[in-house]
Amino acid sequence: MNVTIRQLKVFAAVAKHNSFTRAAEALHLTQPAVSMQVKQLEGSAGLPLFEQIGKKIFLTEAGREMYHYARQIAQQLNEAEEVMQALKGIQRGRLAISVASTANHFGTRLLAAFSKKYPSVTIKLDVVNRETLLHQLVENEKDLVIMGQPPSNIELNTEPFMENPLVMVAHAGHPWAKEKNIKAERLRDKTFVVREPGSGTRMAMERFFESHGIPFEPGMEMTSNEAIKQAVEAGLGLAVVSIHTLELELETGRLAILNVQGFPIMRHWYVVHPRSKRLSPVAETFRQFVLNEAQSGFQAAPSLTGD
Repeated sequence: MNVTIRQLKVFAAVAKHNSFTRAAEALHLTQPAVSMQVKQLEGSAGLPLFEQIGKKIFLTEAGREMYHYARQIAQQLNEAEEVMQALKGIQRGRLAISVASTANHFGTRLLAAFSKKYPSVTIKLDVVNRETLLHQLVENEKDLVIMGQPPSNIELNTEPFMENPLVMVAHAGHPWAKEKNIKAERLRDKTFVVREPGSGTRMAMERFFESHGIPFEPGMEMTSNEAIKQAVEAGLGLAVVSIHTLELELETGRLAILNVQGFPIMRHWYVVHPRSKRLSPVAETFRQFVLNEAQSGFQAAPSLTGD
């Protein structure tokens, strides 16, 4: 099959955007030029890669296979470029990182420190929920991912690098704010503000309640930690969050960490990538940077006592 890199690049853009028009805009090409490249690729493949139903286009079975290989080829070319640059002794390249939303605070600090040390590296950062992180890992869309407990049903390389204590919080004026050794049984029938199903923090909460024989009935579900903290501050309920998200709220006295039996729930942060993935020199440098920073005492969490 005689194809060109340009044809694969244009085809992948159309597949990604599900639109010839949007692909043309993204590539700064005319729509006829995009259509011509895709038509030539279909001619080489001997099969249609797209089908049109109504006003929408969809990948055919052959198109889905071609899209899979087009992305792999693009990744291999990016890796080759990184290796060539490394052989020249040039510390530059591109780094695509995704960070769990609960790790955003210290994750951006890590990236800032890395960028200061390697200013010629271009960094693309996504801050997303757990579901999106898992999708990105399965699709091999990012160089590295920083997340909480990795899943066991995906073949991943996972390395813990820092503790991630989960704590229970309430608004600063809550009656329990100054109590010590609050028994878990007292959580029964309390209103909790929680993340969406599938969230790592929520799963940890569910396991805690189950282990103490307490029914878990979420009062409110929210898709961001900022929204949860604001709801707790407004007195809408209690919440369990990573202590790494609380620095500002504890400094300003807007939230209080409750001294509940069984808390903090101690977890870890991990740097993760697919097991079969070959890391580029820049990605490998960042992986080592994260592990070394953690070992040298990098800390971004406030005190568990809120002091």
